Amino acid sequence: MCDLIEVALKFFVYLPFFLFIDTKMDRKDKLFVINEVCEMKNCNKCIYFEAKKKQDLYMWLSNSPHGPSAKFLVQNIHTLAELKMTGNCLKGSRPLLSFDPAFGELPHFALLKELLIQIFSTPRYHPKSQPFVDHVFTFTILDNRIWFRNFQIIEEDAALVEIGPRFVLNLIKIFQGSFGGPTLYENPHYQSPNMHRRVIRSITAAKYREKQQVRDVQKLRKKEPKTILPHDPTADVFVTPAEEKPIEIQWVKPEPKVDLKARKKRIYKRQRKMKQKMNSGHAK
Repeated sequence: MCDLIEVALKFFVYLPFFLFIDTKMDRKDKLFVINEVCEMKNCNKCIYFEAKKKQDLYMWLSNSPHGPSAKFLVQNIHTLAELKMTGNCLKGSRPLLSFDPAFGELPHFALLKELLIQIFSTPRYHPKSQPFVDHVFTFTILDNRIWFRNFQIIEEDAALVEIGPRFVLNLIKIFQGSFGGPTLYENPHYQSPNMHRRVIRSITAAKYREKQQVRDVQKLRKKEPKTILPHDPTADVFVTPAEEKPIEIQWVKPEPKVDLKARKKRIYKRQRKMKQKMNSGHAK
């Protein structure tokens, strides 16, 4: 899971203003400690990745230190090496941000749009930013999730080639403060990974139990004695009895059958003997 986080974080290297902090936190430490780290580094925007059980990845987007902050579950991560995409962009170049029109329909999506704009956009006159634009960040809403894609602008006619990586953000909660505070919005469609895995295990267990019950029923049926059903008198209603033929007794011995094959063989033998006698007489 650590390698997966490192590959996912390589994407953020393209942001020139982003402060990349590689510090290890203890499990006992609360997330409010990150606000102190941001204050020490003079940073007001924070992206924090949290890994659990070596298979679940969570991402926090926070406006430090006053908030708001949002917690997401990162799903369907596809790395650059896995996708083998041909696109590429320069480090430190300005990205264009493209948002789905659905971000303006609901208030919590509008809040997330503003938070994403403040985090991913390039500040004006930033010393590490480049004076040109060569890639686009797209945020699309589908199935109550935010789908992220990264494209390169290769020509002046706005032809795009995907760079990667790609991932999906499943919103969990939006908090008023930074890494905590009152809950502004909670996703009713969110299902935790533990619950999802539990449902899958219960479905497979139910299938196994059903098969086992069918086998047990079949075994019991084989052990039960076969019941003989009584004769149904109505079953012979349409049965018509066949006519009984008289029995004929033959008093005279039947003549033996003539074997035609044996008769033909005897005729052929006689003809051969006659030919042999005639041939012997001519030879003398």
